[in-house]
Amino acid sequence: MKENLHMIEVVGESNYKFVDPVKVIPSSVARTALYEKFKSKILHNPSLNRMLVSFQANKQVPFYGWFKYREGFSERLVTYLLQYLKPQPGLLLDPFAGCGSALFAASALGWQTKGIELLPVGSYATQARLVAHRVNPKEFNKVAAEVARINFVEYYDQGYALKHIAITRGAFSSENEEQLIGYISYCHNFVTNNDIRTLLLYAAFCILEDISYTRKDGQYLRWDARSGRSQGKSVFNKGAILTFCDAIKQKLKQMLADLYPYANQTALLNDSLLPKISLLKHNYIPAIEPTLYQGSCLEILPTTQTSSIDFVMTSPPYVNRYDYTRTYALELVFLGFNEEKVKELRQKMLSCTVENRDKRAQLEQHYTSMGLSREFFRINSVFQQQSALQEVLTILEAYRKEGKLNNANIARMVRNYFYEMCFVIYELARILKPGGMIAMVNDNVRYAGEEVPVDLILSDMAESFGLTTRYIWTLGRGKGNSSQQMGSHGRSELRKCIYIWEKQAL
Repeated sequence: MKENLHMIEVVGESNYKFVDPVKVIPSSVARTALYEKFKSKILHNPSLNRMLVSFQANKQVPFYGWFKYREGFSERLVTYLLQYLKPQPGLLLDPFAGCGSALFAASALGWQTKGIELLPVGSYATQARLVAHRVNPKEFNKVAAEVARINFVEYYDQGYALKHIAITRGAFSSENEEQLIGYISYCHNFVTNNDIRTLLLYAAFCILEDISYTRKDGQYLRWDARSGRSQGKSVFNKGAILTFCDAIKQKLKQMLADLYPYANQTALLNDSLLPKISLLKHNYIPAIEPTLYQGSCLEILPTTQTSSIDFVMTSPPYVNRYDYTRTYALELVFLGFNEEKVKELRQKMLSCTVENRDKRAQLEQHYTSMGLSREFFRINSVFQQQSALQEVLTILEAYRKEGKLNNANIARMVRNYFYEMCFVIYELARILKPGGMIAMVNDNVRYAGEEVPVDLILSDMAESFGLTTRYIWTLGRGKGNSSQQMGSHGRSELRKCIYIWEKQAL
């Protein structure tokens, strides 16, 4: 495993030397020691690749093509991990459930599944998929055929108009927004079947980016020059912007293709074909319907019964500054979120942006109100004792004072992220049954040239709470640093990993 060592080395060989109150000579002593502790567990797993450990492999799975949700992992990864690590079905939990990849893949294998998701975009997509499994495809096709012939401008109702926030204002042409609002109004007023109405509205939700001047791009929305909004250094053209009518017809055809997988897509709206088509019968239908909780896992996990979960499969947000409330701003506005609600949601999410404030006071209050003050201080103590993390935080704070960070709040973000993840890991260890396992997908990160070994720090936290690290599986190809980092610090890969932790059987 010698080849992995360079990934955590930092300039300097000695411990911190405080030259003055601002400048420090960085050290990798604590991180190197942590690497030595876990290096025998860091193994390349040739069965894993970046497609499997991302949304990419879901492109071939029915339902996932409906909405472009780029976060999370594939159902194939979940199937692989369960069959390899825990083939006997039980109760699976995903505390960062996203669009439900873990829930649906495990359910199809006979697992009972529970998920927690704070971002309404993910929970809305999960609920739509649950509806898709029970909807009558023939009835849905009939209504979709009617919808395809409607001029939605005639149904425009100001009462259903989107209440835009600053980041979404002007996202649509006046024609597309008028058609969109008319469509929403039609669905609410003229579609009487709840399941069909849900899927029709979800179809509109899924095409918001396609009919807008925006494109999701990492932690931002990029704006097409045709929007009239101010541009950055380079003018952006996203290519074709679909009309609402074309986009909704294409989306409904795509949805029907998944509900009728053996149909000819060019004839999907032809009623005469329907009796000849088998209904959806494939491995993606859950044997047991998943249960989804809307909210923060920081609040919900402490209420979960001790030793009740057999397997945890999850991927928390990475500490990479991605703000999903901005990336999915159009979808949040569609779901009725105003500026205040978006800001509130941003603060409730796991701290992975420079705008997140410290949650220590809220966590202490939450644990104290449940009579868990002793547990709170235990978790707090474990966090403070993470020497490799404190090493990173000291360096980042020094870099902040020296002006080396491109945002002054990066050090605070990293601290808050690991502080909150310490609570998540404690709770997962507590609710896991003896013999149970946790599989977590995450990436290491780098700021101002300093690598943050997320895999090692989180694994050390897990072991502080009684778990054992079985593997830190790496992909054959890691994640490259950003173009800005590369210009200053050269090309260097960061580990992209799946951690496998287990709770020893009694």
